[in-house]
Amino acid sequence: MNKGKNEMLKKFLRWLIIGGTLFFVLSNLKNNWDNVTSVRIENHGWLFLFLALVTTVIAQIWAGWVWTWILKSYQQPIKTSAGIGIYMITNLGKYLPGNIGHFYARIVAINKAGSDWGTASLSVLLELLLLVCAALAIAVIASGLGWMKSSSSLGIQILVLGLILIGIHPKFLNYPLKILSQKKKIAQEPVYLTQYPLVPLLGETGFLLWRGAGFILAWMVLKMITPAQILPLLGTFSFAWLLGLVVPGAPGGLGVFEATVIALLDTEKFPAANVLVTVAIYRLISILSEVIAAGIGTKLVKDKAKFFG
Repeated sequence: MNKGKNEMLKKFLRWLIIGGTLFFVLSNLKNNWDNVTSVRIENHGWLFLFLALVTTVIAQIWAGWVWTWILKSYQQPIKTSAGIGIYMITNLGKYLPGNIGHFYARIVAINKAGSDWGTASLSVLLELLLLVCAALAIAVIASGLGWMKSSSSLGIQILVLGLILIGIHPKFLNYPLKILSQKKKIAQEPVYLTQYPLVPLLGETGFLLWRGAGFILAWMVLKMITPAQILPLLGTFSFAWLLGLVVPGAPGGLGVFEATVIALLDTEKFPAANVLVTVAIYRLISILSEVIAAGIGTKLVKDKAKFFG
């Protein structure tokens, strides 16, 4: 009975989040409809649209490569090309309800490659923590230097960032595996993280910068930007992408990302109509790039039955 109520509550919260964010986006669209319909893509805009797509595809490939670094930290028996392919194929799982399908699919793939469930789960958890850490670090810097307005206290952001930086230390990250191993809930001896994941953290920061560059190029589809606008756009993108990643229930951060960008960008420097059109363009670019990357991934994973069968 309680289980049924919990499921109903989760579904209610999921639709509340999705409905609330979409209402905010649609409300802004309605208020700026005349300006939005007057926006036109000039000839140079199509070039930037193509560059934004290519940059975002490269970002996906880069993210898959960084994920293989994490797997190597846990001594997982997956080749680099297969790891990148698995990452890009499973990434489409983020668009399933719950926004966690891609993480679960990666855990299953690692387990099928010969890893125990505990190590597989922690390797995927580490990637999530590193992504959060990278995005939050960029947002903290942007907010602290006044490049963007923030929807939360800078002090809270710094505190959360510090806790995550401490939490990804091997001493803390290995603790759950040690407990499971002592209780004999892991059939084989787990593989522990032996050093602080600084290189993967820098890699995930690079991924966010790649994705941010794609967002900036998407903005330039409509209007060229000044150098002073680059950092505010990058900081806003990172924080919006972070919320889209961690807010439960929104598939692929749909609605959450768009609502955050709309709320954070200063309309005096970034016209509301351009913001609305840009987030729509970038959402299409993001989905298309992930589909293209998944197609590339299918060519990289030779033994698909081993990982997905």
